[in-house]
Amino acid sequence: MASPPLRTVFVSDVHLGTPDCKAEYLLDFLRTMRCQRLYLVGDIVDLEALDRQPYWPATHAAVLGQLLRMARAGTEVIYIPGNHDAVMRRFAGRRIGAIRVMRDAIHIGADGRRFRVSHGDEFDPHYGGRRWLYRLGDTSQRLICWANRHLNRWRHRHALPYLPFTIIIKSRIARALAYIQQYEHLVAATARTQGFDGHICGHIHFGGIRKIDGVLYCNDGDWVEHCTALTEDHSGYLELMHWTEQRTCLANARGDRVQPAAIAALAFTALPAVASLSHHPNRLHQSA
Repeated sequence: MASPPLRTVFVSDVHLGTPDCKAEYLLDFLRTMRCQRLYLVGDIVDLEALDRQPYWPATHAAVLGQLLRMARAGTEVIYIPGNHDAVMRRFAGRRIGAIRVMRDAIHIGADGRRFRVSHGDEFDPHYGGRRWLYRLGDTSQRLICWANRHLNRWRHRHALPYLPFTIIIKSRIARALAYIQQYEHLVAATARTQGFDGHICGHIHFGGIRKIDGVLYCNDGDWVEHCTALTEDHSGYLELMHWTEQRTCLANARGDRVQPAAIAALAFTALPAVASLSHHPNRLHQSA
């Protein structure tokens, strides 16, 4: 039996149970791609948001159903809870159906590189006792997501492709960029100290693949704002994929060669100019 086109896929920060979750795009991605192993890297169901206000449309249930079907069909699914679904960390070492729950994981790439995989909230300086600052940032994030949701609702009505509006904002606010850079360097420094070749995480809703002081920092992004996933093929080649009406590679890494795309440029890319995955026969394939 032939191996699936992809060896590994990493998805995080889905936030099922919130109006901002782009469940339709994620469901299309999950139904399209085929892989041997799928890491769910935290904040899959936003239990905190559900506790505040119940919200559970059919598409959100369909995403969970698709994940369970994939696990039953032979894909190894590993679930690493994040800070918004932290209550699920008590199930670490157990299984939910065919899905294995872990606090974190060590992923051995096809090329032999060792990556630690965790949600990444342990590196967030906002959790170091400064709760007022975290609440301020959380409120700002919700406002940005509200603006993103309404802007794209208008664009959808006018047959325009999805626009990751928050990329424009985050790329132009000095404090946001400083926070992202501080976070990335802390993750990379910790991975280097622990003897890993890299670290794969989510949490900050800003995907990327970067080499930082000899360590590969990989963030698989989110499905609230940017609709991205990290993929690995059978040679160890990594890609950060954006998946909406526009489907394109935002960054990639092969060995020590890293080619990050200008993520902010995606927001200004016209739909006809974006390369579809259908032009890359060795990447994702329609499942049978």
